[in-house]
Amino acid sequence: MATFQHLLSQARRHCTTTPSSPLSLLRCSSLGLRRSISSSSSSSSSESDPNPNPPPTEPARRPTEPIPVQVVAYPVKPKDPSPSPEAPPQPPLQPPPSLRKPIEFENSATNENVNANAEARTGWSREDIRYVKNVMPTISPVSYPSRVAPLPEDRAPLKEKAADKEGEDAKESGEIERERRRIEVEEEKVVFPTLIEVEKKKPKVVLDLNEAIREVKANAQRNFNETVEAHVKLGIDRRRTDQQVSGTMTLPHGIGKVVKVAVFAEGATADEARAAGADIVGGVELVEEIMNGSIKLDFDKCITTPLFMPRLGKIAKILGKRGLMPNPKRGTIVSDVFGAVKEAKHGLIDFKMDKTAIVHVGLGKVSFSEEILRENIGAFVNALLLAKPAGLKKTSKYAGYVDSFHLCSTMGPGFPVSIQSLSRAADHFNKLQLK
Repeated sequence: MATFQHLLSQARRHCTTTPSSPLSLLRCSSLGLRRSISSSSSSSSSESDPNPNPPPTEPARRPTEPIPVQVVAYPVKPKDPSPSPEAPPQPPLQPPPSLRKPIEFENSATNENVNANAEARTGWSREDIRYVKNVMPTISPVSYPSRVAPLPEDRAPLKEKAADKEGEDAKESGEIERERRRIEVEEEKVVFPTLIEVEKKKPKVVLDLNEAIREVKANAQRNFNETVEAHVKLGIDRRRTDQQVSGTMTLPHGIGKVVKVAVFAEGATADEARAAGADIVGGVELVEEIMNGSIKLDFDKCITTPLFMPRLGKIAKILGKRGLMPNPKRGTIVSDVFGAVKEAKHGLIDFKMDKTAIVHVGLGKVSFSEEILRENIGAFVNALLLAKPAGLKKTSKYAGYVDSFHLCSTMGPGFPVSIQSLSRAADHFNKLQLK
């Protein structure tokens, strides 16, 4: 009887509370059964034994009594925890759109089954819906474009478009046909390829000095008195600073141009400059006028003395831009102002090699006679030989120094001149100077 009561209490306990797992339920039931069996065996042995006193050798045993089982109920843990006061309230869970409204079918039995399934699904929780995917296939409507027959008023524009297209096609085909005919005509004109000899420029014949002067005078066809110019190509490495060519010289017959001379001097030196024929003479006041821009820089030469040279520092940039700054190498810083002015007025010229190792200089006018031009050219060649760099002294007189010599007018062609005729002109000038 005790065993039956114990089993009943265990059954009640497990019916009221949910076990955590089947293994724990099995373990608890086996433990209760073991306890009940042990208690029943002890009670039966006590009833059958007439001697209540145990033997002296065995320890006294207390009679076992069934332990009353108390029913314990635990609160059921809620599935969805209550939201915290800080967290915003979540909206109630709604089933997906595919589960809200069941789809109606033509068969009534199918509609009843679908409605029953939909009613059952409306009570599903969030965890149940997580494992349900594509419960019912969704049916999307399909629309097809409808074809409308063209109206009578729509056919006229179509005909016009077709006519325009035919006209464009005809025009394009006509252009293609004309282009094809043109290409055929050009192909007929093309001859078989032949070797064409390239016309080489005939080298200019090197002329004698007298012949070159005559050619220059004959080709001067302008309506003004052109200048006879000389262009000398030097065989010098322009990158070497010790081989720069520059100098000054006085032409025996002048350049045929009125040279305007300005002299910066004071006192007796200024009087000498005026007597020699200087065009502009002045001292500190002339420097101030040039600085202020009240006087035009229309003179060709500037001459000064070594004592007055430091005062020209104020206008050095102004004169330097125009190549008028006095320089001792050019003979414009001298003590003999009278002689310097005479030479400048008579025909003192400067020559200098440019970046391409060429010297450009004017030696007279086309209106000069051949003899005068020949003497001026001889004087220039002699000055050019005197300006020869020291590094080229070991070479011959002209070889390696003068590569070519050309004569021309201001607007006329150039004519090469032979070195032998130039050498004879320079020797003739030296003989005239010795006399």
